[in-house]
Amino acid sequence: MKKDKNPKSHVSWCLKQKRGIKLEQPNDNLCGVYIKKAESSLNMLESAAEKDELDWISTTAYYARYFAFYALLQKCGIKSEIHDCTISLMHFLFVDENIIEENLYTELLLAKDLRVDTQYYVTEEIDIDKLKKDSNTANSFVLEMEEVIENLTQKQIDTVRNKLSNATPLKQKGV
Repeated sequence: MKKDKNPKSHVSWCLKQKRGIKLEQPNDNLCGVYIKKAESSLNMLESAAEKDELDWISTTAYYARYFAFYALLQKCGIKSEIHDCTISLMHFLFVDENIIEENLYTELLLAKDLRVDTQYYVTEEIDIDKLKKDSNTANSFVLEMEEVIENLTQKQIDTVRNKLSNATPLKQKGV
């Protein structure tokens, strides 16, 4: 997902998708499970880095971030099975409400783009410096997400849930 996509209109589109965005009950247990998945991804990232497995470095660095953010969504009772929709939620619900800083949103976007580039555009040369920078910041991203989760208040959860429940799905042309 490129940064030029409008998160609000994209969230509206995502609300209409079968595997898009859904409100569920907040779930601290699932939140914990996704934090463990993020930590597992960081462990695999370390192993991939030690072995110079470039494809796996970008993949595990991205998934460490993705799972850490998804843990926050679970804490708030929000489900999204489409990665671009999940990332749009970060901006629409958490950056816009000053719960998460915009640099974390940008970091997740860049990590996803790097993962896609290394996985699907195998004929292009990989920017090793970009890859190293990405892998070096994954741990701090996860730690920051854990801190956000730990400090999240019930009022903030209610705010993001209300904002999402009041978001209007875009109408399709001709409907």
